[in-house]
Amino acid sequence: MRKALTIAGSDCSGGAGIQADLKTMSALGVFGMSVVVSVVAENTARVISVEDISPKVISDQIDAVFEDIFPDAVKVGMLSSQPVMETVAAKLAEYRPQHIVIDPVMYAKNGSPLMHEDAVSALIASIVPVATVLTPNIPEAERITGLEIKTIDDMKRAGEKIVSMGAKAALVKGGHYIGDASDVLFDGSDFHIYTTKRINTKNTHGTGCTLSSAIASHLALGFDLPEAIKRSKDYVTGAIENALELGKGCGPTNHFYRLWRNL
Repeated sequence: MRKALTIAGSDCSGGAGIQADLKTMSALGVFGMSVVVSVVAENTARVISVEDISPKVISDQIDAVFEDIFPDAVKVGMLSSQPVMETVAAKLAEYRPQHIVIDPVMYAKNGSPLMHEDAVSALIASIVPVATVLTPNIPEAERITGLEIKTIDDMKRAGEKIVSMGAKAALVKGGHYIGDASDVLFDGSDFHIYTTKRINTKNTHGTGCTLSSAIASHLALGFDLPEAIKRSKDYVTGAIENALELGKGCGPTNHFYRLWRNL
């Protein structure tokens, strides 16, 4: 069985973070493992508090996974501070997994910050260069590149700049900001544009986590990057179409819609 690891923060309400990642990996037929870097007290409406795990325990968790069940792909999500980033980057450099999908989580769906303001430079210096693919949304891509992004061409330029920073590839996610739900992949040589229909729903909690963990899962299953992204976009679109009306804010997507619709 193929294996994937998520290194991210937890979401006690179950819609995002490592909870969403593990649900996605399971739904796609991959054995999921997790390293918790932050405990986040959040729900569909707000983030109450964040507490980082110590660098030693983060490092020990990564060792525990890699020395026993070496993952075929790794997804990295929320990394809130410079010490957390440097710890994760050092361990990934030590073990050198084949595929590393980096989702540079800066804000929760409700706008609450999940990354310290002074940690963006550490993200650029230590995390971006280890990425097989970086998957920022437009606000995150603007913070990382310093570019203003308003068009598909702007997204392409941002992807090129992220690759120039050391990432092997960049998937700049347009979501509903530009036209339909269009994402732009720059793989270091070519551009690929993925467009799916607009879905009018507020229930999109954890979609970035779900997409990045789906990409990691498909890479673990042996698909190349463009095909892994295509299949992941299709999966996430279905999860949003079948989103769950739960909570008072942005509800979660339905990670197991392919299973539940057959019951």
